[in-house]
Amino acid sequence: MMTRKTDSFDVIAQLAALRRYALSLVRNADEAEDLVQDALTRAYERQASFRTGSNLRNWLLSIVHNVHVDRLRRRRSLERRHEAAAEIADHAVAPSQDHSVRLGQLRGAFFALPEDQREALHLVAIEELSYREAADALAIPVGTLMSRIARARARLRALEQDLPAGTTPHLRLVGGNGDDQQ
Repeated sequence: MMTRKTDSFDVIAQLAALRRYALSLVRNADEAEDLVQDALTRAYERQASFRTGSNLRNWLLSIVHNVHVDRLRRRRSLERRHEAAAEIADHAVAPSQDHSVRLGQLRGAFFALPEDQREALHLVAIEELSYREAADALAIPVGTLMSRIARARARLRALEQDLPAGTTPHLRLVGGNGDDQQ
């Protein structure tokens, strides 16, 4: 009678040793169970690489070790990314209340624009489409698009000109005067 490869791949008999080793690596029972499960998943995925007659326990223990090392590397990499993000965030300054209020006013002014002007300005200024691309998207002539954008920008400029004395404008009108992105 010929023995099949799966007969020599009895991982159930190795579970106790795998759990003990995983627990010694991570020192937490729940993490050890997760480690063993991940290692067994990898072992079954790579079952074809196991040589019949080899020591299954040693092979599985090396997989537990490798999965553990992979997890440590992934965790350290994630920690480095979080530290870098925190470093950047520490340098960022929350906007002043005046700035937040002004931004809310500008947002309100944008949404108060007539729909045809708002959609034209959005496509060109925010989505960065050329006039031709925006006109094609709206199925209107380029001249009509340019007219709508000019009227929208004029309304927003008027809002910026109504700033109290000593206030710096925050609005930058993309593609303002003389902008011909046709």
